[in-house]
Amino acid sequence: MRIHSLRVKNFRGYRDEIEVKFEDLTSFVGKNDIGKSTILEALDIFFNCGKGVIKLDKDDVNKEALANQDDEIRISVCFENLPQQIVIDSSNTTNLVDEYLLNSEDRLEIIKKYKNAGAEKIYIKCFHPTNPLCCDLLSKKDNELKGIIESNDIECENKRKNAVMRKAIWDFYSDSLNRQDVEIDISKSDVAKSIWSKLEHYLPMYSLFQSDRKNSDGDSEIQDPLKEAVKIIMGDTAIQQKLDEVAVEVSSKLNEVSQRTLQKLQEINPEIANNLNPVIPSTNNLKWVDVFKNVSISSDEDIPINKRGSGIKRLILLSFFRAEAEKRRTENNLPSVIYAIEEPETSQHTEHQKLLVKAFKDLSNENNTQILLTTHSANIVKQLDFAHLRLIRIDNICKTVERVLPAQLSYPSLNEVNYIAFGEITEEYHNELYGKIEMNSQLSIFKQSQPTVPYNKVLRDEQIRVEQICLTEFIRHQIHHPENTNNTRFTHQDLKDSIELMRNFIIANP
Repeated sequence: MRIHSLRVKNFRGYRDEIEVKFEDLTSFVGKNDIGKSTILEALDIFFNCGKGVIKLDKDDVNKEALANQDDEIRISVCFENLPQQIVIDSSNTTNLVDEYLLNSEDRLEIIKKYKNAGAEKIYIKCFHPTNPLCCDLLSKKDNELKGIIESNDIECENKRKNAVMRKAIWDFYSDSLNRQDVEIDISKSDVAKSIWSKLEHYLPMYSLFQSDRKNSDGDSEIQDPLKEAVKIIMGDTAIQQKLDEVAVEVSSKLNEVSQRTLQKLQEINPEIANNLNPVIPSTNNLKWVDVFKNVSISSDEDIPINKRGSGIKRLILLSFFRAEAEKRRTENNLPSVIYAIEEPETSQHTEHQKLLVKAFKDLSNENNTQILLTTHSANIVKQLDFAHLRLIRIDNICKTVERVLPAQLSYPSLNEVNYIAFGEITEEYHNELYGKIEMNSQLSIFKQSQPTVPYNKVLRDEQIRVEQICLTEFIRHQIHHPENTNNTRFTHQDLKDSIELMRNFIIANP
């Protein structure tokens, strides 16, 4: 399974519902504190049920919504690449299509609601039959389903399987199902609850790597890659089989202890108890991963990695993703995983950033893998495709998440995105536009079309020569030759005007 889209409402800065669509690699850009990390953290709450990196609390309810007596956080995720069959129990095999549990776009949509940031309630939003004669079948017992079949003389190949009976009923009313969007509360239907419990095993593992970290002995920047490796290892079928064998053996030993205890208890007073049975969680519910929750890494001479600089620690993280990409390229049947990384450029040299982006691209190209990023790095954005980028902005107080579309530059440019979205004027964007015109061999044509200003050029013999050049070249010279202080510094308005001149020229001369 993979994420197709996310909807969030009343969570922190997102009051009105926003929708985010995902690719195999998706990077969020936008101003500081605009809500990039919030999206990744909403997903962590959804997938890890408050047991991951982020813990939901009452301060997470949008304050404006709360003032209007709306205290319910909604986080919903649409999934695609769905399992073909779901085994509800030993005798019932079904699928999401036959149970009408897909939405109107044929995707699985799971909604989690948190009243006042409290315990989650789970709903399946689906395009479901609402005809009173055949609605709400998921909540009906086998005798009720048999009653509908027999009273309407419906053909059914097997009246011992509820899934078969439901399909027979819906097929009988196929011309009058009156399907509509509904939200099925899984807690009110044993079948829906059972289906959801099985679906959970297909959900991707979600791992969030935050940018703000504490430097402690258990530094998560070092721990997290190993923890994720542990989860993947524990998901291996062979490992699971061995753990099941251990669990059975422990259970047997516990029963022996209980019987010996019972024997001695009955010697004292046989009326107290006839049985002492240990209550043991099923092997599926045993937290094997927690056994390794304190894993960490040391380097030469057993020096903990967390004692090294932040740049070194981030290189460990980089190497983890590179190794994971190679592993997923060579191994099959690995569980689905989503890696969410905040600001991967933190404490990294430009060349290391390039390696990291390559690792992310390689990983995202492998089956069952998605990569989510937030970034402020122009170098990282430049290496991505337009399809990878999502811009978060505020428009008339409402936040939106938009795709980044090509503009004047032929490659994704964070400087251009910030200029278009937020009116941010930068020397870097000026340089990029100038380079674009120069690369197109149109620089001389551009210069000829612009009015000129005087520029004091310093010659090799340190003499000053006054030249008439266009405003754009005047600014360009000052950016690249700050040692020349013989000219009045260009203003912010000059920079803006020059950027607009170049943008208009590029548009007019594609």
